[in-house]
Amino acid sequence: MNNIEATVKFILLYIAIMSFFAAVLTILDKYFAVTHKWRIPESVLLIFGFLGGAAAEYAVMKMIRHKTKHKKFMIGLPVMIAIHLTIIVILELFVHGIL
Repeated sequence: MNNIEATVKFILLYIAIMSFFAAVLTILDKYFAVTHKWRIPESVLLIFGFLGGAAAEYAVMKMIRHKTKHKKFMIGLPVMIAIHLTIIVILELFVHGIL
């Protein structure tokens, strides 16, 4: 495995970890909302989405019906997903020598 392939694998692992934490934070925020407890700030949820967890966060929000009326999440997270996918595709093309 060359350095580029190792880097791509690291990035995918990083995205998986960020996705896990984004999903957990979303579920916790929903739980806190239902039980009227301290909430996780929206900025924290958006930061975790931006840092790689957007797809998982968006999927979880749709599944548990959390923040689905907030445009910053329902538009912002899909935009982040598109950016993340574009980065992954570019990296894959680079690894395979196409770019």
